[in-house]
Amino acid sequence: MPKKPPRRTAERILEVTLDLFNRFGEPNVSTTLISSELNISPGNLYYHYPAKDELINSLFDRYEKALGELLNAAGGVRDVEDAWFFLHTLFELIWQYRFLYRDLNDLLSRNRRLETEFQTVLKNKTRAIRAMLDGMSHSGAIAIDSRQVEATATSMVVVLTYWLSYEYVRDPRRALEPEGAQQALLRGAHHVLHLLVPYLEPAQRAHLLELAGAYEAGAAPGG
Repeated sequence: MPKKPPRRTAERILEVTLDLFNRFGEPNVSTTLISSELNISPGNLYYHYPAKDELINSLFDRYEKALGELLNAAGGVRDVEDAWFFLHTLFELIWQYRFLYRDLNDLLSRNRRLETEFQTVLKNKTRAIRAMLDGMSHSGAIAIDSRQVEATATSMVVVLTYWLSYEYVRDPRRALEPEGAQQALLRGAHHVLHLLVPYLEPAQRAHLLELAGAYEAGAAPGG
Protein backbone atom coordinates (compact mmCIF):
# COMPACT_ATOMS: atom_id res chain seq x y z
CA MET A 1 0.00 0.00 0.00
CA PRO A 2 1.29 3.48 -0.77
CA LYS A 3 2.29 5.50 2.26
CA LYS A 4 -0.03 8.27 3.35
CA PRO A 5 1.47 11.72 2.79
CA PRO A 6 2.63 13.36 6.03
CA ARG A 7 0.21 15.82 7.52
CA ARG A 8 1.13 19.44 6.98
CA THR A 9 2.55 21.20 10.01
CA ALA A 10 -0.29 23.74 10.07
CA GLU A 11 -2.82 20.90 10.19
CA ARG A 12 -0.98 19.13 13.02
CA ILE A 13 -0.79 22.37 14.97
CA LEU A 14 -4.57 22.82 14.80
CA GLU A 15 -5.26 19.21 15.80
CA VAL A 16 -2.99 19.39 18.83
CA THR A 17 -4.25 22.84 19.78
CA LEU A 18 -7.86 21.65 19.68
CA ASP A 19 -7.00 18.71 21.92
CA LEU A 20 -5.17 20.91 24.44
CA PHE A 21 -7.89 23.58 24.44
CA ASN A 22 -10.53 20.91 25.04
CA ARG A 23 -8.56 19.19 27.80
CA PHE A 24 -7.34 22.18 29.77
CA GLY A 25 -9.44 25.13 28.61
CA GLU A 26 -8.18 27.72 26.15
CA PRO A 27 -7.10 30.30 28.79
CA ASN A 28 -4.82 27.67 30.40
CA VAL A 29 -2.98 26.72 27.18
CA SER A 30 -0.04 28.84 26.04
CA THR A 31 1.63 28.82 22.65
CA THR A 32 4.73 27.54 24.47
CA LEU A 33 2.79 24.50 25.65
CA ILE A 34 1.44 23.90 22.15
CA SER A 35 4.89 24.02 20.54
CA SER A 36 6.28 21.77 23.29
CA GLU A 37 3.50 19.22 22.76
CA LEU A 38 4.26 19.24 19.03
CA ASN A 39 8.00 19.11 19.62
CA ILE A 40 8.53 22.13 17.36
CA SER A 41 10.12 25.48 18.06
CA PRO A 42 7.96 28.46 19.11
CA GLY A 43 9.28 30.16 15.96
CA ASN A 44 7.87 27.38 13.78
CA LEU A 45 4.49 27.75 15.48
CA TYR A 46 4.64 31.52 15.07
CA TYR A 47 5.41 31.10 11.36
CA HIS A 48 2.10 29.31 10.82
CA TYR A 49 0.01 31.13 13.42
CA PRO A 50 1.54 34.45 14.50
CA ALA A 51 -0.89 34.87 17.42
CA LYS A 52 -2.98 32.66 19.67
CA ASP A 53 -6.14 34.34 18.36
CA GLU A 54 -5.29 33.02 14.90
CA LEU A 55 -5.37 29.48 16.29
CA ILE A 56 -8.73 30.17 17.92
CA ASN A 57 -10.13 31.74 14.76
CA SER A 58 -8.93 28.88 12.56
CA LEU A 59 -10.58 26.33 14.83
CA PHE A 60 -13.73 28.43 14.91
CA ASP A 61 -13.74 28.49 11.08
CA ARG A 62 -13.74 24.69 11.07
CA TYR A 63 -16.51 24.53 13.64
CA GLU A 64 -18.63 27.07 11.81
CA LYS A 65 -18.28 25.20 8.50
CA ALA A 66 -19.21 21.85 10.05
CA LEU A 67 -22.09 23.46 11.94
CA GLY A 68 -23.50 25.05 8.78
CA GLU A 69 -23.49 21.71 6.99
CA LEU A 70 -25.25 20.01 9.90
CA LEU A 71 -27.87 22.72 10.40
CA ASN A 72 -28.90 22.36 6.77
CA ALA A 73 -30.35 18.97 7.71
CA ALA A 74 -32.78 20.46 10.23
CA GLY A 75 -35.55 20.89 7.68
CA GLY A 76 -35.58 17.14 7.08
CA VAL A 77 -36.59 16.32 10.66
CA ARG A 78 -40.10 14.85 10.73
CA ASP A 79 -40.52 13.05 14.07
CA VAL A 80 -39.02 12.40 17.49
CA GLU A 81 -36.59 9.81 16.16
CA ASP A 82 -35.23 12.26 13.57
CA ALA A 83 -35.08 15.05 16.14
CA TRP A 84 -33.18 12.89 18.63
CA PHE A 85 -30.61 11.93 16.00
CA PHE A 86 -30.26 15.53 14.79
CA LEU A 87 -29.81 16.97 18.29
CA HIS A 88 -27.40 14.23 19.35
CA THR A 89 -25.30 14.86 16.24
CA LEU A 90 -25.36 18.57 17.01
CA PHE A 91 -24.19 17.90 20.55
CA GLU A 92 -21.39 15.68 19.20
CA LEU A 93 -20.13 18.60 17.12
CA ILE A 94 -20.35 20.94 20.10
CA TRP A 95 -18.40 18.36 22.12
CA GLN A 96 -15.73 18.16 19.43
CA TYR A 97 -15.16 21.91 19.83
CA ARG A 98 -16.15 22.10 23.49
CA PHE A 99 -13.45 24.61 24.40
CA LEU A 100 -15.56 27.25 22.62
CA TYR A 101 -18.48 26.52 24.92
CA ARG A 102 -16.45 25.79 28.03
CA ASP A 103 -14.84 29.24 27.92
CA LEU A 104 -17.46 31.04 25.82
CA ASN A 105 -17.94 34.22 27.86
CA ASP A 106 -14.20 34.62 28.39
CA LEU A 107 -13.48 34.09 24.69
CA LEU A 108 -16.12 36.59 23.62
CA SER A 109 -14.68 39.23 25.93
CA ARG A 110 -11.20 38.87 24.37
CA ASN A 111 -11.81 37.99 20.75
CA ARG A 112 -13.67 40.62 18.73
CA ARG A 113 -14.32 38.28 15.80
CA LEU A 114 -15.93 35.62 17.98
CA GLU A 115 -17.94 38.31 19.76
CA THR A 116 -19.68 39.18 16.50
CA GLU A 117 -19.69 35.82 14.71
CA PHE A 118 -21.02 33.79 17.61
CA GLN A 119 -24.14 35.93 17.40
CA THR A 120 -24.51 34.59 13.86
CA VAL A 121 -24.04 31.05 15.20
CA LEU A 122 -26.93 31.58 17.61
CA LYS A 123 -29.13 33.00 14.85
CA ASN A 124 -28.32 30.06 12.57
CA LYS A 125 -29.07 27.54 15.33
CA THR A 126 -32.39 29.25 16.07
CA ARG A 127 -33.30 29.29 12.38
CA ALA A 128 -32.48 25.57 12.13
CA ILE A 129 -34.55 24.69 15.19
CA ARG A 130 -37.47 26.64 13.75
CA ALA A 131 -37.11 24.63 10.54
CA MET A 132 -37.09 21.43 12.60
CA LEU A 133 -40.27 22.48 14.40
CA ASP A 134 -41.92 23.38 11.09
CA GLY A 135 -41.05 19.97 9.66
CA MET A 136 -42.39 18.15 12.72
CA SER A 137 -45.53 20.28 12.66
CA HIS A 138 -46.21 19.60 8.98
CA SER A 139 -45.77 15.86 9.51
CA GLY A 140 -48.18 15.88 12.45
CA ALA A 141 -45.60 14.93 15.08
CA ILE A 142 -46.23 18.11 17.06
CA ALA A 143 -49.13 20.52 17.40
CA ILE A 144 -47.69 23.92 18.25
CA ASP A 145 -49.20 27.37 17.88
CA SER A 146 -47.16 29.51 15.49
CA ARG A 147 -46.92 32.13 18.24
CA GLN A 148 -45.05 29.65 20.44
CA VAL A 149 -42.47 28.57 17.87
CA GLU A 150 -40.02 31.43 18.36
CA ALA A 151 -39.91 31.18 22.17
CA THR A 152 -39.63 27.38 22.03
CA ALA A 153 -36.80 27.52 19.46
CA THR A 154 -34.96 30.10 21.57
CA SER A 155 -35.30 27.97 24.71
CA MET A 156 -33.92 24.96 22.87
CA VAL A 157 -30.95 26.97 21.59
CA VAL A 158 -30.22 28.28 25.10
CA VAL A 159 -30.01 24.70 26.42
CA LEU A 160 -27.90 23.65 23.42
CA THR A 161 -25.48 26.51 23.96
CA TYR A 162 -25.05 26.30 27.71
CA TRP A 163 -25.52 22.59 28.38
CA LEU A 164 -21.80 21.88 28.69
CA SER A 165 -21.45 24.77 31.13
CA TYR A 166 -24.19 23.16 33.22
CA GLU A 167 -22.41 19.80 33.03
CA TYR A 168 -19.16 21.44 34.11
CA VAL A 169 -20.75 23.16 37.13
CA ARG A 170 -22.49 19.91 38.07
CA ASP A 171 -19.23 17.93 38.07
CA PRO A 172 -16.17 20.16 37.47
CA ARG A 173 -13.57 17.41 37.73
CA ARG A 174 -15.08 14.93 35.30
CA ALA A 175 -17.82 16.57 33.23
CA LEU A 176 -15.70 17.48 30.20
CA GLU A 177 -13.50 14.38 30.18
CA PRO A 178 -13.83 12.05 27.16
CA GLU A 179 -15.06 9.09 29.22
CA GLY A 180 -18.13 11.07 30.24
CA ALA A 181 -18.90 12.37 26.76
CA GLN A 182 -21.60 9.94 25.67
CA GLN A 183 -23.70 10.36 28.79
CA ALA A 184 -23.31 14.15 28.73
CA LEU A 185 -24.46 14.26 25.09
CA LEU A 186 -27.41 11.95 25.76
CA ARG A 187 -28.48 14.09 28.71
CA GLY A 188 -28.24 17.22 26.60
CA ALA A 189 -30.24 15.82 23.68
CA HIS A 190 -32.84 14.47 26.08
CA HIS A 191 -33.38 17.77 27.87
CA VAL A 192 -33.53 19.82 24.67
CA LEU A 193 -36.07 17.46 23.17
CA HIS A 194 -38.03 17.34 26.43
CA LEU A 195 -38.99 20.98 25.81
CA LEU A 196 -41.29 19.65 23.06
CA VAL A 197 -43.27 17.34 25.36
CA PRO A 198 -46.27 19.72 25.69
CA TYR A 199 -46.62 19.81 21.89
CA LEU A 200 -45.97 16.18 20.94
CA GLU A 201 -48.76 14.01 19.63
CA PRO A 202 -49.50 11.05 21.98
CA ALA A 203 -47.63 8.41 19.95
CA GLN A 204 -44.62 10.70 19.59
CA ARG A 205 -44.68 11.50 23.31
CA ALA A 206 -44.69 7.77 24.09
CA HIS A 207 -41.76 7.24 21.75
CA LEU A 208 -39.81 10.02 23.46
CA LEU A 209 -40.38 8.28 26.79
CA GLU A 210 -38.96 5.11 25.27
CA LEU A 211 -35.88 6.99 24.11
CA ALA A 212 -35.58 8.60 27.54
CA GLY A 213 -35.76 5.15 29.12
CA ALA A 214 -32.85 4.01 26.95
CA TYR A 215 -30.92 7.10 28.01
CA GLU A 216 -31.59 6.44 31.70
CA ALA A 217 -30.40 2.86 31.26
CA GLY A 218 -27.15 4.22 29.83
CA ALA A 219 -27.80 2.96 26.31
CA ALA A 220 -28.08 4.92 23.09
CA PRO A 221 -31.45 4.90 21.32
CA GLY A 222 -31.78 1.87 19.13
CA GLY A 223 -28.82 0.20 20.85
